[in-house]
Amino acid sequence: MVCNRCKMAVENIFKELHIPYSDLQLGVVTLEGTLKPTQREHIQESLHAIGFELIDDKNTRVIEKIKLVIIDYTRQPYQYLNRNLSEILCDNLFLEYSTLSALFSSVSGTSIEKYAIFQKIEYIKELLIYDELTLAEIAEKLNYSSTAYLSNQFKKNTGLTPTQFKNLNNPTALRRTLDQV
Repeated sequence: MVCNRCKMAVENIFKELHIPYSDLQLGVVTLEGTLKPTQREHIQESLHAIGFELIDDKNTRVIEKIKLVIIDYTRQPYQYLNRNLSEILCDNLFLEYSTLSALFSSVSGTSIEKYAIFQKIEYIKELLIYDELTLAEIAEKLNYSSTAYLSNQFKKNTGLTPTQFKNLNNPTALRRTLDQV
C-alpha cells in the first residue's frame, strides 16, 4: 500500500472479510488475533484481485518498509533536512545500513540509492505533468542543490531533459506507478 486509496482498499477487504485489526498503516496491517488458514487464503485472493500481495516473509517485510521510507523521504524531503537516507533508514528499521543495503540489493536487484533516485525521477515526472511548478521550484521542493543537477540526473535516468519530457504529446505514458519503480 503506497497511498491512502490503497489503504482504504485494504481496509475494505478486512472489513468485508470480518477480520479484526488494531492498526492499518501504509504497507502494514496489525491484526488483533491470529489468522486461520482460510482467512489467509481469502485475504490473499482479495488482495491479489486489486493488484496487491500478502507479505509475511520477514525479509520481504523489511524491503517493503525500506521502500515506504524512501517514498516518504522522496515526497517530503524537508521533513528530513540535514539527515541522509542511510541514517533515516537505520532509525526507522532498527538495523545497520550495511544489512539493509545488502538485503535490498539481493532481493530487488538494485541498490537503495538507485531506488531512491528512481522514486525522485518519477515524482519529478508527476510534478512536470501537473505543470504547477517551475523546474527551479521543483528542484527546491525536492532539495536538489541546483536546477542543473536535477536536469542532469533526470536526463541520465530518462534519456530526456525535463523540458523534452514536458513537451511530449503523452508524457503520462512514460510514468511508472510506485510499485513498478
